[in-house]
Amino acid sequence: MRLSILDQSPISSNQTPQDALNWSMKLAQAGEALGYTRYWIAEHHDLSGLACPAPEVLLSYIGANTNRIRIGSGAVLLPHYRPYKVAELFNTLATLFPNRIDLGIGRAPGGSAEAMTALSDNFIKNVGNFPALLRDLLHFLNDDFPTDTEYSKLSASPIPENPPVPWLLGTGKKSALLAAENGLPYTFGHFMSDHDGAAIIREYINTFKPRREGQTPQVIVTVNVICGETAEKAEEVAASFLIWSLQMDKGEGHQGIPSINEAEQYKLTEKEIEKLDKVRQSMIIGNPYEVKQKLFELKTKYQADEMMINTITYLPEDRIRSYELIAKEVFSEGKHLKLKGL
Repeated sequence: MRLSILDQSPISSNQTPQDALNWSMKLAQAGEALGYTRYWIAEHHDLSGLACPAPEVLLSYIGANTNRIRIGSGAVLLPHYRPYKVAELFNTLATLFPNRIDLGIGRAPGGSAEAMTALSDNFIKNVGNFPALLRDLLHFLNDDFPTDTEYSKLSASPIPENPPVPWLLGTGKKSALLAAENGLPYTFGHFMSDHDGAAIIREYINTFKPRREGQTPQVIVTVNVICGETAEKAEEVAASFLIWSLQMDKGEGHQGIPSINEAEQYKLTEKEIEKLDKVRQSMIIGNPYEVKQKLFELKTKYQADEMMINTITYLPEDRIRSYELIAKEVFSEGKHLKLKGL
């Protein structure tokens, strides 16, 4: 089974944003050493518990400090931007780091209403026009606008030998069908969707239209996971993330991921307990064997080619340790499993 990493560059209550970004780089290095297929960084705006509003900036730093692992956005929120600029940015990354760049594309606002307005005056209109924006972006990436169109003589320079690989990210049927229509690989956000993901992915696979000969549908499923040496340790570490998820819902997550002690002292209401139960149901929390079994169950359920893991903990060492335990359990070859200096 192929495994990958989704990072949101979380800021713990004892960290600065600089700390969080540096730990994101260390996580990418650990992922490479452990044998993970790719490292993606998400885009968020005006969310004080998360440190990365600009994936393209952090990816240049991470690319320079890694060697093999594929790196990409999870996702660039296209309605905020012009397709030409996005293509220029990721073509530059693909030129710097050949055959390593993924361009995950999404349509969510990624932050508050004020941030949405500050980024773009036309976000709502652009969401409605998302299919056309996506098609333009694909033409710029492929450098293949038809000769009778406005941009036929325009290139998103530099043109890399191996263009960025575009992925469409989503949590519902609309995004899956759009990916299928455009012959794009698709990433389903299990960790943030209430929809029947298995049915959505079946429809994506069944309606997939190749853009070029030999192309087949590809599916990544993203899930929140926390793994510990024991199930009890995993539950203890997970408490910080669970309480922080409640705080974010209430607009109180600005102080960052709480410590385990702070999380244990948090007084839960009955309504909050119900919310936490719902969050837990969408997560995998357990020891390495339990996590492996549940990952394989989800992979089978979704017909996924790859599972992408998002892990948020108070201590960054616990986060890297979680990825390490999963890799050692899943990757039977046992290659690249010794971490030093992280």
